[in-house]
Amino acid sequence: MTDLKDVRFDRRSVPADAKEESWTGPDGWEFRRLEWQQDDRQPRSRGSVLFMTGRADFYEKYLETFHDFHEHGWNVTSVDWRGQGGSGRCGPHPHVGHIDDFATWVSDLEALFNEWRASHPGPHVLLGHSMGGHIVLRAMTEQRIRPDAVILSAPMLAPAGGGMPEWTAQLAAKIMCLIGRDKRRAWKPIENPLEPYVPRQALLTHDADRYADEFFWFRERPFVRLGPASWRWVERAYSSTRLLHNRKRLMQMDIPLLVLATSTDELVDHPTIERAVHLMPRAELKLYGAESAHEIFREVDEVRNDALASCFSFLDRVAPKNEAI
Repeated sequence: MTDLKDVRFDRRSVPADAKEESWTGPDGWEFRRLEWQQDDRQPRSRGSVLFMTGRADFYEKYLETFHDFHEHGWNVTSVDWRGQGGSGRCGPHPHVGHIDDFATWVSDLEALFNEWRASHPGPHVLLGHSMGGHIVLRAMTEQRIRPDAVILSAPMLAPAGGGMPEWTAQLAAKIMCLIGRDKRRAWKPIENPLEPYVPRQALLTHDADRYADEFFWFRERPFVRLGPASWRWVERAYSSTRLLHNRKRLMQMDIPLLVLATSTDELVDHPTIERAVHLMPRAELKLYGAESAHEIFREVDEVRNDALASCFSFLDRVAPKNEAI
């Protein structure tokens, strides 16, 4: 196994052998897609990973993690969600994250997964971060997709409520939608969009350099920038996460699953993650404490190297290389 500490990678440049292209969904929506395949001259690939990012994310933020998986022999694919990154916007304001319903994203993922699985060698691994982890798990519990193995990073199984009951938060959002503010931002931006701001960084990562990468890409590719979510997003988020409280569906989830989480996460609710892991028969939990914030794959080297090692060990056990030619 490659020593991750010895690998040097330019996080602010798309690799020359990676392809940036588009994928058209069944309804004609154009999605931005990154494909980083193994060299045909190399031995048979380890398999294929589909990496789905979180709310307001874009795939450039995770180029370093894509590199780590690529170095271990995996083909890597990542697609920006509808309405963010380079996949257009679903509302009138380019910097407000809006969606009509999370079911739209579940359907997008189903169509993408089916096309990707048919065109990429297995084993097929799905990796979802935060909101992406929520949509991945929802699609699996609804039996819309069936990957060979799954890794979830700080999945949004319930938003961090800040002490407010879920029903109260959802009711407030629903009222805002009813009075015509459904596509308006649900909170104010907490920083200059082109300059790093320490309080927001504390929610995401302890690594200042990796945090600053995001703002490099805002300057380099302004179209990836997205700010607060809309009130409709907030209301639909509570409705969608409630679907994952179904104990029966979770107990029937027999796909190997590794969950990376941190007990001090201030963006997603950690106790909800832990309860879900205990219900799923083939789920494993790798838990961090105050040493890690929300973006585990963008944390300081000690944390992210440990997380990556856990991922590769997990995949070696549950998704061994298919040696068939």
